[in-house]
Amino acid sequence: MLWLLLLQVSASCFWLGHSEVVTSFATCPRFFHQGTPPNNALEPNKPAWICQRYNNSYHFATLYDRDSRIPIYSAYIYQPGSSPKPQVWLIEPQLIDATYSGNMEKEKDFVAMHPEAVEDLKQSQAVLDDYKKLTGLTRGHLNPSGHHTNYSSKFTTFTLTNIVPQDAKFNNGAWKSYEVTTMSRMAKGCTTTYVIMGAVPSTPKTPGQRVNTPSHIWSAACCPAESKAWGVVADNNSKSQVQVLTLKDVENRLTTLYRKGKVSLFHSDCPR
Repeated sequence: MLWLLLLQVSASCFWLGHSEVVTSFATCPRFFHQGTPPNNALEPNKPAWICQRYNNSYHFATLYDRDSRIPIYSAYIYQPGSSPKPQVWLIEPQLIDATYSGNMEKEKDFVAMHPEAVEDLKQSQAVLDDYKKLTGLTRGHLNPSGHHTNYSSKFTTFTLTNIVPQDAKFNNGAWKSYEVTTMSRMAKGCTTTYVIMGAVPSTPKTPGQRVNTPSHIWSAACCPAESKAWGVVADNNSKSQVQVLTLKDVENRLTTLYRKGKVSLFHSDCPR
């Protein structure tokens, strides 16, 4: 019986990740060049700062919008690899309350352990039901699993706090081409490539009127050692095209779209 119990514990630990809802990204600064995250021109009215951790290591950082129930951006270091892609979707209990476990959990497992917290869970973030009846939309990673080398890093990207409703044709077409082909070409020769990928909240929401469908998806990258930077901003629709821009052009476009002041995505070392 003891060996069976240990086996069950081991199996559960295999899929449990860890994320910390923090007061700032000072807890996980390495995903930002010179430890400098984007300025507050991107901050929503009810933000949550999340440092995504698994196997005792941080893997990326997310600024989450509690009102829209989508991430505003995820920041990570580009290190693509071919390890297997996880087949699991997770929620973040600490978005409900800091007293809950910092472990990412499967929604059904969390609900089984905390049936009294079902409504609080739904109020704090998106849940799987929000993505089950989408028409023409799919779950779009802001931090793509394919931009990570190993299973642990890929695993942490499969939290619903890293997902937005993205036009299915766009996600599987022009945006996929950017993520896979263009990023690889642009980052070639870079010592370290810092990436911030985000979404611009809009008025439309998914069925059930709970999760915001972004008007635009964007990405910006900086290779500081090579004094190189670029990015893209694209409409979230099936006919959208993805054109590589300068960092300055990306920040200017986001300034217009977010309408909260001049946007700065990276430390001033990154060329505009």
